Amino acid sequence: MSDSVTSAQRHANMAAIHSADTKPEIILRHELWRRGFRYRVNDRRLPGSPDVVLPRYRTVVFVNGCFWHGHKGCSKYTVPKSNTEFWTAKVARNQARDQEVWRKLEAHGWAVVIVWECELDKAHLADTIDRVASEIRHNGEFLLESKAARRASRTDYLLSRRSLSIRESGHLAELKDSGSVPK
Repeated sequence: MSDSVTSAQRHANMAAIHSADTKPEIILRHELWRRGFRYRVNDRRLPGSPDVVLPRYRTVVFVNGCFWHGHKGCSKYTVPKSNTEFWTAKVARNQARDQEVWRKLEAHGWAVVIVWECELDKAHLADTIDRVASEIRHNGEFLLESKAARRASRTDYLLSRRSLSIRESGHLAELKDSGSVPK
């Protein structure tokens, strides 16, 4: 089946599509800001330069376009009728790259939240923002709990080392008094 637009028109259409500051990203960021979340945008220091980075909650959010990332079951994801092999391979590469980026972020202790473009339409916006805000808060609570557990573990370790040191110094003094330890 042939394409309804020329190759030059298709090229111009595709070139006009941007990867940052898309309408769905702006909608999500605006709603998160209204709810009191403060974030960074497209932090290039992190793998995949996430769309929204919330350091306080150790959480990143990706807003995925349904077409570009192959949102299964979504009306916005259909494989084009022309050059089908190319588009199928392209979406598969995008999905594989997404998985790799998510693994890297999680290995560095970041929680990853995915929002699909179709979830940010007017019909689903409130529910989606509620879900994302809930996940962010949950990740923040988990982060605080893990910090407290590490702090308690360090304190226990330091106390046990101090106790051992005190016991050892007492034994050493006893040995010196008995003449068993050379001076």
